[in-house]
Amino acid sequence: MKIARIEAIPFSIPYRKPLRFASGEVHTAEHVLVRVHTDDGLTGTAEAPARPFTYGETQESIVAAIDRLFTPQLTGLSPLEREAAHERLDRTVGNPAAKAAVDMALWDIVGQAAGMPVSGLLGGYGDRMRVSHMVGFAPADRMVAEAERIRDTYGITTFKVKVGRQPYTEDVEACRALREALGPGIELYIDGNRGWTASEAARALGEMADLGLTFAEELCPADDVLGRRWLVSRSPVPFIADESATRPAEVTRELLGGSATAISVKTARTGFTASQRVLHQCEGLGVEVVMGNQIDGQIGSLCSVAFGAAHRSTARRAGELSNFLDMSDDLLTEPLAIEDGALRIREDAGLGVEIDPEKLARYRQDG
Repeated sequence: MKIARIEAIPFSIPYRKPLRFASGEVHTAEHVLVRVHTDDGLTGTAEAPARPFTYGETQESIVAAIDRLFTPQLTGLSPLEREAAHERLDRTVGNPAAKAAVDMALWDIVGQAAGMPVSGLLGGYGDRMRVSHMVGFAPADRMVAEAERIRDTYGITTFKVKVGRQPYTEDVEACRALREALGPGIELYIDGNRGWTASEAARALGEMADLGLTFAEELCPADDVLGRRWLVSRSPVPFIADESATRPAEVTRELLGGSATAISVKTARTGFTASQRVLHQCEGLGVEVVMGNQIDGQIGSLCSVAFGAAHRSTARRAGELSNFLDMSDDLLTEPLAIEDGALRIREDAGLGVEIDPEKLARYRQDG
């Protein structure tokens, strides 16, 4: 079985409402559907979300990287030759979402060939994950209303609150309103998307000290080396590295440098292969991990839960698996369903991705 060709299909699906956070806002899911075809008829499928404000990748650059660089390098390899595939992918610097999608599509093929779910191949620990929902920038009363709706509709009891606005007091007010409305049984953590300085973050955390926050994530930029170390060293809240820890070497830097005490694992940027390396690295160092979200659609969320449910360390905490709820549509023939606060893996061989051809024809951007 050999890789015969790779498709990179740009598609665009509007969000029901804009998703706003410190590093930007998203009105439309401008993603790329990645399909790896083998010479014996199997097709592996994944999704690459373009995030120019985080990694510099655009929809156009993802398509170009796959079409012009990765397809010629990988054609003729077996899907089992993942180390050889990554050696070739890594000749190109950056392009994490494009590489991750190709990697996950290869795992999808292997699962189909073996007649096993990818989650079982990765570790097989469980069949579902508790879900964490992201609450974006809005007036405090609207943020509370959204969280209450998500809790009441889907049974979700963990919320990641976007912060990083100016003045920081607006976010403090929102987090306090959420805690007061939702009560002590709800888990809250915050994500600044690099929006504050270290001193602003310290003041904000001080004013939220009584809110029982579980984590704080990327409150200030990764380049603020001394400021981040100072902030982490004085805070009782564990700090998650996300955008600053996009590959194993950066994970090492952030943890050993004292700039983080936990790591966000995102399959949309490290696929399954590198995500396992990051996870095992964290386990060896005794560091907690959470499953992050790249504002994924349903395909990306299916990949995240397949990985997160497969391992003990990632299954311990709620994963960020619900951003697709804000999309007006998706490409799957059988949509994902969050029930009792959890999302299940697909039991099918591979990832269980089946694309609706009519929806793909409606939303694709390449004619």
